[in-house]
Amino acid sequence: MNKVLDARTVDKFEKLISSASSIVLTCHVRPDGDAIGSTLGWMHLLHTLGKSVSVMIPDNAPRSLSFMPGFDRMAVFTRHEAHCLKHFREADLIICCDFNQPSRLDKMQPLLDGATCPKVLIDHHVEPDPFADLTFSFPDMSSTCELSFRIMAELGLYSDLNLDGATCLLTGMVTDTKNFTVNCKNPDIYEILMRLLEKGVDKNRIVRLALTEKSMGALLLESYAISNKMEIFPDLHGAVITLDKEECERFHYEKGDTEGLVNRPTEVRGITFSFFLREDSDCVKVSARSVMDFPVNLICKELFGGGGHVMAAGAEFKGSLSECRDILVEALPRYAHFLKGRSDRRDYFNL
Repeated sequence: MNKVLDARTVDKFEKLISSASSIVLTCHVRPDGDAIGSTLGWMHLLHTLGKSVSVMIPDNAPRSLSFMPGFDRMAVFTRHEAHCLKHFREADLIICCDFNQPSRLDKMQPLLDGATCPKVLIDHHVEPDPFADLTFSFPDMSSTCELSFRIMAELGLYSDLNLDGATCLLTGMVTDTKNFTVNCKNPDIYEILMRLLEKGVDKNRIVRLALTEKSMGALLLESYAISNKMEIFPDLHGAVITLDKEECERFHYEKGDTEGLVNRPTEVRGITFSFFLREDSDCVKVSARSVMDFPVNLICKELFGGGGHVMAAGAEFKGSLSECRDILVEALPRYAHFLKGRSDRRDYFNL
């Protein structure tokens, strides 16, 4: 495995961990497998080192991740505000996983802003804000869990990583790479996979529970969205899916039920990018995926103030679902010049 980390930064992190007695781990709002996997991965490792560790997350994680060891030990700010505030105030080290801006903590941001202890950022998103005392930022890595493993290895702590921690880290890698089908250009990732498997991790179980298994309601909702709400734009080689609150409620939507829906149109021959717009209680959640390096992160940033990776990005729109959809569809032709090498064949989209 190639060394990409700065030795001085790793040494500083080691000193911060050694001197800390109360550590808080946190991740972004609407957490996914990488966010939960990295925070819980660090939790298990730091517990092994004898540290007092608390995991505080802004809101509920998808139930599809509930199999992860330590899932039920996380404190959710929307349900345990006083408890989270107490731990942030008492922390002498805060480790932030899988987000590049404090605003990604949503209503929990004031707790991070008000903390006076050292803060460490471990993340793989572009353009991190300079809010942390120590920053590990590698946008080219597949996931924050991959980056976390590399840091742990550089710290000489691989032998201290137990099965529970390894399971959490591999979950994040599996979910962020769609089971090692995207963001896997660096062959090091397969060595890391091997090292985690050596810990006894059941990869097949992770794939089944985190990626493929879903409730009947989620399956019906996905079928409805694809059959009735997917718009294809043949000239742009793109697709847009929209779901409003009533439609989600009709299928008994629970958090995580639409995970992966944005990827489905990109499975169609000829589709280069896909946008999924879901109406939530306070915003429209924008998710975007693409192939062939089509920059959906640029679209999310310019239209909605969001961001992410070139082929996986998102945003939140403070307006109506119809407004969000119209802004996107009207602007899409401006990005057609990024469709390098795409065929103009329309028969790709014929039923």
